[in-house]
Amino acid sequence: MNARLRYLAIVLGVLAALPALAEGDPTRPPAGWLQGRPDAAETAKDKVDWRLQSVLWPQRGKPVAIIGGRTVPLGGRLGEARLIRLTEHAAVLQGPEGLTRLYLTPDVKKQMIVLPAASAKKSRQGKDLP
Repeated sequence: MNARLRYLAIVLGVLAALPALAEGDPTRPPAGWLQGRPDAAETAKDKVDWRLQSVLWPQRGKPVAIIGGRTVPLGGRLGEARLIRLTEHAAVLQGPEGLTRLYLTPDVKKQMIVLPAASAKKSRQGKDLP
């Protein structure tokens, strides 16, 4: 009897997981981020939609930016624009319309957190750590 219950639990678990498996990989970025932009059809409107998705700094070779699903090396071209500057959080493209700056997190402002002296001393001693 116990074996039958285990078998039933396994079958029900597999059946419950089927809808999740049909949806695909939950860790993939949204489909709109993966769609590339055709070079010939680029317009000023398309440039507003460009997103800097990642910046890669390999140990050997040129740093690259992932923009709109495309890998663009430093000095490389994306349509009529050339990637002229790259930092950890931003890319600068020079094109016919001038400079275009793309940021990884455009709406996030980073701030340094300064602890009061008493809190900082406790943290260093590890008293407030779990």
